Amino acid sequence: MPFFAKSLAKIKPSPTIAMSTLAGELKAQGRDIISLSAGEPDFDTPAHIKAAAQKAIEAGKTKYTAPDGMNELKEAICRKFQRENNLTYASDQITVSSGGKQVLYNALCATLNAEDEVVIPAPYWVSYPDMALLAGGTPVVVKTSAETNYKLTASDLRDALCERTKWFIFNSPSNPTGAGYSYDELKELTDVLLEFPNVWIMSDDMYEHLAFDGFQFATPAEVEPKLYDRTLTCNGVSKAYAMTGWRIGYAGGPKELIKAMGKIQSQSTSNPCTISQWAALEALDGPTDFLKSNNEIFVRRRNLVVDALNQIEGIECPKPEGAFYVYPSIAGLMGKITQSGKSIETDEDFATELLNHTGVAVVFGAAFGLSPNFRISYATSDEQLTDACQRIATFCASLR
Repeated sequence: MPFFAKSLAKIKPSPTIAMSTLAGELKAQGRDIISLSAGEPDFDTPAHIKAAAQKAIEAGKTKYTAPDGMNELKEAICRKFQRENNLTYASDQITVSSGGKQVLYNALCATLNAEDEVVIPAPYWVSYPDMALLAGGTPVVVKTSAETNYKLTASDLRDALCERTKWFIFNSPSNPTGAGYSYDELKELTDVLLEFPNVWIMSDDMYEHLAFDGFQFATPAEVEPKLYDRTLTCNGVSKAYAMTGWRIGYAGGPKELIKAMGKIQSQSTSNPCTISQWAALEALDGPTDFLKSNNEIFVRRRNLVVDALNQIEGIECPKPEGAFYVYPSIAGLMGKITQSGKSIETDEDFATELLNHTGVAVVFGAAFGLSPNFRISYATSDEQLTDACQRIATFCASLR
């Protein structure tokens, strides 16, 4: 009898984590590595947030909280949703987890049955399909294209939805493309969702505050209030607040769903780190002037990378509206040969050979469900990005 669960065979380790781990191992071996694979800001957590955590420790606020988050933080999240998204939630409509990923996974585990489908636009964050599979559902991937800036169209969404669809997962600005949906573009999608009352919406808003060039963020339940009762609005403090390691994600949604998610969390991880919760409360209620200055740095880095990549023959790189990623196409490089005689047949081949020849670590597009592309995280210094882009250009020029 097999020892491991059959569900384990359905999923694979996170490719982004795998590439970051490999880059770290090579660097430890003495290789000159530039890792552009991790989705993590290089900024330090703001001082006032760290001070709130230290204050909580000194005050002895180190005990268990309610399994799905302390009430003080839930109330701060309610204020955030009202202030920034025009969404009204009560505390019993809020859940807090150990990172945004746990929020999404808890929701899928609480709702999916064997015949249920989860519609996911591609390119997607690498964990969406595997979480759906692990929770017992079936991911239905809908491919987008460069012609629509990798954004889902209303007609493609309508074609993908059916009576078996339980969830539609939506992410804007997007990981991996950085593409953001305008209010009007999102309204076209929500109009389609109104036609399918059995479909629930999971809106992953993790990059909400990383929006550039005047892009105005909007979230589905805000754009179409009629979807409020079947939308889980998910967010966290990891990206915009440079708090990745603090591991706090949260969501607002229907009371019955939040209660079911809390039941799962109570029997798995229980409450998120108490100190991190106090820090997150300060992040949501405290000053946010650092967001503007951080975004100015991200815009400069984005422009640096986009301009450099678009000068390379065989690479086409759209300019994203937010997040800190670019997702260039390398269709023009497919079939070329490296100096060592390796044929570039897939974007995974490209990423592997790029790392081997230049020490630049990126994530191949197939990991995100759409090829031939690769993802760069530009959440690192201008110097590293300039060096990396020069290495990529040299590598591409060497292909024959």
